[in-house]
Amino acid sequence: MPSRNLLDAFDAESPVAHGLPGEAYISAEFLRIEQASLFRDNWVFVAYAHQLAKPGDVQPIRVAGLPLFLVRDESGRIAAFHNICRHRNLALVDAPGNCGKLIRCPYHSWSYDLCGALKNAPYFGGGLRDLPEGFDYADYGLLPVSCETWHDWVFVNLADAPLPFEDFLAPIRRQLGDVDVHDYVPVARLEFGEVECNWKLLMENFIEPYHVQFVHQKTTEQPLEDHRTVIDEHCVGSAVELSEEQVAKAKAGALGVTSHYLTLFPMFIMGTYQPDQMGVYLHEPLAPDRTRQTRVIYTHRDSAYSAEQIRGLETLWHDVHLEDHAMCRRMQQGRQSPLAADGGVLSPHWENSVRRFQEMIADSVRTELTE
Repeated sequence: MPSRNLLDAFDAESPVAHGLPGEAYISAEFLRIEQASLFRDNWVFVAYAHQLAKPGDVQPIRVAGLPLFLVRDESGRIAAFHNICRHRNLALVDAPGNCGKLIRCPYHSWSYDLCGALKNAPYFGGGLRDLPEGFDYADYGLLPVSCETWHDWVFVNLADAPLPFEDFLAPIRRQLGDVDVHDYVPVARLEFGEVECNWKLLMENFIEPYHVQFVHQKTTEQPLEDHRTVIDEHCVGSAVELSEEQVAKAKAGALGVTSHYLTLFPMFIMGTYQPDQMGVYLHEPLAPDRTRQTRVIYTHRDSAYSAEQIRGLETLWHDVHLEDHAMCRRMQQGRQSPLAADGGVLSPHWENSVRRFQEMIADSVRTELTE
């Protein structure tokens, strides 16, 4: 069990701050603590709304280690429930699909409507419609989970009293300025499968701009000195402002535009690329050293991209991600070293946003660490 002195080097006063210790990236127990704290207490991005397009569409998910599922009801709203039948606790939804008007347990046919109300418990009291004395359908509906949708992005929160969703979105709305996310439509999806690293390394890699000119020399044209870091409450990341001349000189097929790289704690990622592109990442922590990653590419609804141009975007972002994955895998390997116990050091200029992300991690898990 990780102890509180795990964060001693991280918390120590120092001219250059240390990062989180290696154990925070390799320990199964540390991941369990994250599930019991930050993944239970915060809004977690879990799905793209366009994948639940019709009433009755369902999708199983896991948050904080718990089985949940999403469903679009007949009013068009996406809701979340604990993925468990109230009879014998079977997982109701085991694959994405459409359930029609009822979510039916395949074991004994208990059935629930799309709002989670129990509608049928056949033979439970003996005959087809018989019920035990005192048994009330209203007491055995599915247990809902707080769920909100922002444009194409579905979030759930397991806390008893979650932060109001609009307060959660407030800092990223400020950073987006005049960008209206509702003007963007999905045009491509990149499935990267399991990346062999801890979920936090993928987040930190996105947040900091320090690596860009070294790792992405072939795929980007965004000089480090033109970047700035972003720290706005629980929204951290970076941004780069390029001149028209820099954009014009960027090599073909590379990223050379004004961009904003924004996150919402704990793991929502959005990149905006002027004048008309956006990308949003979905991460699912599978183990301390494995994370499933997906990216959806969006373009402005008024843009007219050809199929060939969309394929070009897919190729660009596929290549950029593979460059990042190579670094994240090697960072994961490095966390196995005893020298990683002090967390390395962070640039106070280029990695202060990473430090803020790590502070939010540390603050979330402190009460779960042992004496």
